[in-house]
Amino acid sequence: MKNVPNVSRFLFATAAIFSAVVWGGVAFSQQNADRPDPEARLKQFLERFPESDLNKDGKLTRREVAEFNRKRRGESAPDGRRAPTHADVAYGEHEKQRFDLWVVPDATAPTPLAIHIHGGGFRGGDKGGVSAGTVERFREAGVAFASMNYRLSDAGPYPIMMEDAARGLQTIRHRAKEFNIDPKKIACYGGSAGAGISLWLGFHDDLAKPDSDDPVARESTRLVAAATSNGQSTYDLRTFREWFGVPDLAPHEALIAFYGIQSDADWESDRVKKLMTDASAITHLTKDDVPVFMQYDRPDTPVTRDTDQGAWVHHVRLGLKLQEAMTKLGLECHVQSPDHPAETHGSLEDFLIAKLKE
Repeated sequence: MKNVPNVSRFLFATAAIFSAVVWGGVAFSQQNADRPDPEARLKQFLERFPESDLNKDGKLTRREVAEFNRKRRGESAPDGRRAPTHADVAYGEHEKQRFDLWVVPDATAPTPLAIHIHGGGFRGGDKGGVSAGTVERFREAGVAFASMNYRLSDAGPYPIMMEDAARGLQTIRHRAKEFNIDPKKIACYGGSAGAGISLWLGFHDDLAKPDSDDPVARESTRLVAAATSNGQSTYDLRTFREWFGVPDLAPHEALIAFYGIQSDADWESDRVKKLMTDASAITHLTKDDVPVFMQYDRPDTPVTRDTDQGAWVHHVRLGLKLQEAMTKLGLECHVQSPDHPAETHGSLEDFLIAKLKE
């Protein structure tokens, strides 16, 4: 009988624990039931902190909340990069028509701007891929930095990608005073597809529409310089075949969606031929165009019909051919590769900073 009190205490304790678990669970479930859904919580957060709507589109995203909180605390992004001063700024209605902007801290006068346009074969990529070191390198030199998204080929064929980048550039110019940017000192650069877009902007006639009712459309699309990494000066299949001396070179698979190809016969259609001509930056080259710096990772090796498409589409010959055309017009063009060392500028960043600071 000496163990009875111990048994009683055990049963009482067990009952108490069971009751706490049950009623605690009920309370927890009720708490979750009363908790607003994610969309409602975002709405509440926006009402409390209107400035958290970083792109001023009236809709708050989780990314905006995270970047707003990081900015308030003065913290860096997960990769060490400071949160953009202005994140996900909209320049159109599509979700891809956005850019991030890092201004120069404590700048007392409008600063130059370098715009990064991502690569990805017009099928992928994102503005968030730019490194922390790159952003800070420009800002430490007194140059603001932007990274831009654009609609991809799943949303439609050329020219939407180039037109998006132009519209993004015009939006920045229209809001230059707000961003403390010098609208006359803007350069673009990118890798692969972003390189092609940068060159296209650099050479294309000004897309400004002076008589437009849209103030953004009245802004210029001209640059002071362009730079590329493993970029293409042409997107014309006929030109690729000619420059590489491979008449039966197969089309790069990215070009199929880029031009909206439905069958092999489309390559010979007037529609696609016109698109290939217009999409190629070198087509628009004239003697009043901007200086260019082109960097390539591979040497100038032969191309055959069996060469990997990823090799020939990033081939240094695409830069050398552009350099040849620009030299004839008296224009500045630098090409850097393993067998073509840079003579004046050590990198595309050095080149852009120098041109923007002139």
